[in-house]
Amino acid sequence: MPTTCRSTTLTVPPLDQGIALWFPGPNSFTGEDVLELQGHGGPVILDLLLKRILTLPGLRIARPGEFSERAFLNDKLDLAQAEAIADLIDASSEQAARSALNSLQGVFSARVNHLVEALTHLRIYVEAAIDFPDEEIDFLSDGKIEAQLNEVMADLDAVRAEARQGSLLREGMKVVIAGRPNAGKSSLLNALAGREAAIVTDIAGTTRDVLREHIHIDGMPLHIIDTAGLRDANDEVERIGIERAWQEIAQADRVLFMVDGTTTGAVDPAEIWPDFIERLPAKLPITVVRNKADVTGEALGISEVNGHSLIRLSARTGDGVEVLRNHLKQSMGFDTNMEGGFLARRRHLQALEEAANHLQQGKAQLLGAWAGELLAEELRLAQQALSEITGEFTSDDLLGRIFSSFCIGK
Repeated sequence: MPTTCRSTTLTVPPLDQGIALWFPGPNSFTGEDVLELQGHGGPVILDLLLKRILTLPGLRIARPGEFSERAFLNDKLDLAQAEAIADLIDASSEQAARSALNSLQGVFSARVNHLVEALTHLRIYVEAAIDFPDEEIDFLSDGKIEAQLNEVMADLDAVRAEARQGSLLREGMKVVIAGRPNAGKSSLLNALAGREAAIVTDIAGTTRDVLREHIHIDGMPLHIIDTAGLRDANDEVERIGIERAWQEIAQADRVLFMVDGTTTGAVDPAEIWPDFIERLPAKLPITVVRNKADVTGEALGISEVNGHSLIRLSARTGDGVEVLRNHLKQSMGFDTNMEGGFLARRRHLQALEEAANHLQQGKAQLLGAWAGELLAEELRLAQQALSEITGEFTSDDLLGRIFSSFCIGK
């Protein structure tokens, strides 16, 4: 630690007793010279200290995420690791925190860098086949490039599967409970949440606004949304609540179609309420939940009806709710035994998907027309997409959006 310093005489009384730690670059978090001041804490003292410090020339408050941004720009960590800092701070479960720490320690980056390196070697072979077409060995047609390409694609698929798990841990799954009034939607919300989160009465239209609960199922974050009963309402407040319900449905990962089992024996959603099914967004997965099995005497459990999952339960007694929990976990492909996993963001999933699409197109060019130039271009684009994850190839606009989402001081 350096033994030299610059001193000045203060004409104001001291505010606190603390410690000053000096980290000379490049051996600091940001790679720059860093002075860390440690006080006793407390909002009043910290605020007074900041005001006093900011009277010194050349000093300012850091922008949100600026320390992590400087560490990235000085090659102290890559972009995926920098994002993991914010994810570790925001982790909502122990499993999410462990996965964020794995990302911070470079687990995700190492998987991506391995793919990039494999694509680099593959591009060398392809470029050689293009540049030296008269050689005795035709790399494009002898099967070696296809075999290597298949190996890279398999590795990429494995990373994508782990990234989807990581995205679930970070983002959670948004499940909307929807149906007619008095179907038991609020009772189901309470059963899943394990507490009285919503008011439950026999009066139709009790729930008039959106209710949200954040729970975990074996480590998987779940955002459960209870909505107003869907019907033609005369009350203006209820109409607003119903419109908000449809807005939530449009953004859902899955809809639980709540059905009062005492009002119909139908199990096909299109037969139960065709207008509701027709209005749902295309490809939005739904699970039909026949409620009040304690009254109808139906057998509890899960089955399939015309491509939709059907669950019979009693939200009031809680019987069959555990089947629904397991169904939600399995429907998202969540693996509770995932070890050594990492967190992933939506942009990571998009980059991985883009890379996979380019490799698929490249393989089609290889097998269909032996078009080496087109294959080489697809490999380059796949490599570029992967490099966006770690920040090796990233626009300044993206960097600004990422780091501005950090909390101040990180």
